[in-house]
Amino acid sequence: MGRYLNRPASSGEVNDAMGSDPNHDLVPPNGLFLLARVAGRPVGCVGLRLLVPDIAEIKRMYVRPEVRGLGLGADLLAAAEDAAHALGATRTRLDTRHDLVEARRLYASHGYVEIPPYSDNPYADHWFEKRLA
Repeated sequence: MGRYLNRPASSGEVNDAMGSDPNHDLVPPNGLFLLARVAGRPVGCVGLRLLVPDIAEIKRMYVRPEVRGLGLGADLLAAAEDAAHALGATRTRLDTRHDLVEARRLYASHGYVEIPPYSDNPYADHWFEKRLA
């Protein structure tokens, strides 16, 4: 969020942004939320929810700056894709902002292709999809 604003975000701004994109459906039976830990400390996360029976959406993917470059983003993405497949999805979708260049590079390197917008997320500038094997 701070990167989007070009300054540190206040807790109120973070709460407002999170409230505009609810995550109540990132739980079973049609979703999940995963945490990545290093030495027992949470350092990353990813959420997943079914949009329709054959399409899952990846949400809330984040890796703390101090552990970026260790492959955790790729691991979280793979875990979300595996979970989507287990839920019966044949495709995964996600959206991201223009300033998250590293995230867009990660998605492209893992087979995601840019598609037309599938949501009205006000913070999204790019939408991606991947067909699952």
